[in-house]
Amino acid sequence: MEGIWHFMLEGAPFSFLNAAVLFLVLAIIVERFVFILTKYRVNSREFMAQIRKLVQAGNIDRAIKLCEAAALPLLQVVKAGLTQVNRGEEAVIASMEERMSEVIPELEKRIGALWSLANIATLIGLLGTISGLIKAFGAVAFADPAEASAILSRGISEAMYNTALGLGIAVLCMIAHLILHGMSKKQKQDMERATMKLENLIALRRQG
Repeated sequence: MEGIWHFMLEGAPFSFLNAAVLFLVLAIIVERFVFILTKYRVNSREFMAQIRKLVQAGNIDRAIKLCEAAALPLLQVVKAGLTQVNRGEEAVIASMEERMSEVIPELEKRIGALWSLANIATLIGLLGTISGLIKAFGAVAFADPAEASAILSRGISEAMYNTALGLGIAVLCMIAHLILHGMSKKQKQDMERATMKLENLIALRRQG
């Protein structure tokens, strides 16, 4: 902790601004991971296999009850389609698309902000770097030769600490964005596949 505090003091005041950015980034990352891993924790293949059996057997009501077993987005999308089975394929598709338009924004919320925060952290770090260099070279011009090296060292330390902190936060944001974007994309594809399978099931049921 003492080393971290020394790091922050050496890079002040811009290091404290980036520390606030870092706390915000960590809060977003934790919240998004918890949200996706809890709200979207469902085996889509197994679930759709059960739905297929029930729909083929004509047990639409039981299929709807299966979707009501948990408040998960995938189940809500499928349920939206099943409740419109008697109104035709167009009504089923429209209902599922409407529900997906409500669910997907919740899935992708705040993930894009990580990319913006990466740029903000980098720019704050750059400001700290420039500030440190200005202090270093500006003070050296008017300082005694005996103090010049110490002032130059402090200024360069401030510059380097800010550079390291800004780039470190940016790298964290980019890695988290890459992972979370991949997770959200997978969940979105699962929902799209589920809607397509349900559309095909209902079409085959009508033909049968």
